[in-house]
Amino acid sequence: MISLGRVRPRASSRSVAVGLMPPEISIIVPAYNEARRLPETLDRLEQYISARGLRAEVIVVDDGSVDATAQLVRERAAGWPALYLLSAPTNRGKGAAVQLGMGAARGRFRIFSDADLSVPIDDLDKVLAPLREGAAVAIASRGLTASDVQRHQPWHRETMGRLFNLLVRFLVMDGIRDTQCGFKAFTAQAAQRLFPPLQTLGFGFDVEVLYRARRAGYAIVEVPTRWVNSPLTTVRAGQGLRAFYDLLLIPRRVRKHSMPVTASEPAPDLVIAG
Repeated sequence: MISLGRVRPRASSRSVAVGLMPPEISIIVPAYNEARRLPETLDRLEQYISARGLRAEVIVVDDGSVDATAQLVRERAAGWPALYLLSAPTNRGKGAAVQLGMGAARGRFRIFSDADLSVPIDDLDKVLAPLREGAAVAIASRGLTASDVQRHQPWHRETMGRLFNLLVRFLVMDGIRDTQCGFKAFTAQAAQRLFPPLQTLGFGFDVEVLYRARRAGYAIVEVPTRWVNSPLTTVRAGQGLRAFYDLLLIPRRVRKHSMPVTASEPAPDLVIAG
């Protein structure tokens, strides 16, 4: 059973009652045992949204945490009406958490961001700009020459990441320089198409989402970004191995669990910016 941290009225009834418009932007933050980092992350998100006057909602998806993640978000939401908590009873994986958050989102543009904000929220405009110009998917990329990696991951994680990207190109699809950066934006239409059939629920889910987008003919834009690795971020060995194993299964999963293409959807080529 999945619980919603605060019951949210239907957008239509709330709009009529208090004159509010639905959010333009939904920011989904998957969280597993993130009680140490979330206070600063939520501070930065609230300050950014408030300073720019954005119509935005923030959805924290607690993926079965055993620390105080859920309680922290509940307490913060009491004073921040745009903050919501989704709680899953067990830890199913980052992909499952993002899938859950995308399903609850109401924004015209839907972004997921890692809880450590390794990509600063100030880069939100960079990924939204291509969507406003007609792209369906925009992703922050550390692989572009214009990107600024200010604090690198440990050498073993960077090495594993390079190997992972090589295997993505060989086993699944070519043409995307960084599939794993945790800051990606989607139009509502694209999110509603790409996330419901998602089968890869762990760290390899990004590849499946992008592969589905490619097969659907959606434009995918890579944008230069800043990256500041958090020293608190860890990936367990089992999670990394599972992501490699998932690569072998993604093409078959997508063929087996696909949503039909509709004639109204555009099919532009992949675009890379920067």
